[in-house]
Amino acid sequence: MSTITSSANDNFVDLIEVGPRDGLQSQPKILDTDTKLAFIDRLIGAGARRIEVISFVDPKRVPQMADADELVRRLPSHPAVRYIALVLNQRGFERAAQAGLTEIHTAVVASKTFSERNQGVLPEASMDLVADLAPIARGAGIKFGVTVSAAFGCPFEGRVAPSRVVEIVARLAAAGVDEIALADTIGVAVPAQVQRLIEDIEHVRERIPLRMHFHNTRNTAIANVYAALVAGVRAFDVSCGGVGGCPFAPGATGNVGTEDVLYMLENMGYHTDLSLPAIIATTQWLGEQLATQMPAAVSRASAFPPAA
Repeated sequence: MSTITSSANDNFVDLIEVGPRDGLQSQPKILDTDTKLAFIDRLIGAGARRIEVISFVDPKRVPQMADADELVRRLPSHPAVRYIALVLNQRGFERAAQAGLTEIHTAVVASKTFSERNQGVLPEASMDLVADLAPIARGAGIKFGVTVSAAFGCPFEGRVAPSRVVEIVARLAAAGVDEIALADTIGVAVPAQVQRLIEDIEHVRERIPLRMHFHNTRNTAIANVYAALVAGVRAFDVSCGGVGGCPFAPGATGNVGTEDVLYMLENMGYHTDLSLPAIIATTQWLGEQLATQMPAAVSRASAFPPAA
């Protein structure tokens, strides 16, 4: 049973393309700014309308994102496209806002150890930051979203108690954020857990839009997307080709592939802004740029039925 109120657009699913940021941040080959812009341009041509393009973070820790200011300055102007940046502190938020971005996301890690290793602070400090930034974003007309990272499990502490996630979501809702995402950052969740956690947070989420972020580390991401879809979620982070992974989580592999999610949705009668053939073509191009095989299944097997 759906736990989220349906709407007239219940068959539309918002796919947020995170390939340029989350997809590239752990790649051993660092793409230059021109190639990143070409990637973003191809995604726009494929129909992507919300694209996470960069993170404003310490380039010493994440060298793949060292060109954040230049990349944002050179982004193509497109009235229908919302560009998103990830920030982890107030300085990053200020840089992203000064660059003119109208959608900024941050993250609160559900476990203490992973938060310290990934962001250098305790979860409570991240939640305090959210409380400080939310009214600033609101006053500046910036959409401010927060991801609860490692919502299902931590690579150092094991399973994360659902009650911990409920507590964090309640604080985020009280802070007045515009969107909340639950992230299976290390790919340990299974469908039953996904549905239960969505139900658990429903009474504290206060109707704030919910987004899901799945990694395919243990080959459960597409099943988890389906479980969240059945539970009423209509917004998902996806990564072209299935590339990505957190560089600070041992063994964490790619995000769920855009084309894999898109293939499932289209064949279930759902609608998105994306073109499956164009995403497949972009995955093939990206694989050439990164000199690696993309993990997403549909680009390797092709869509079905084949085009005439």
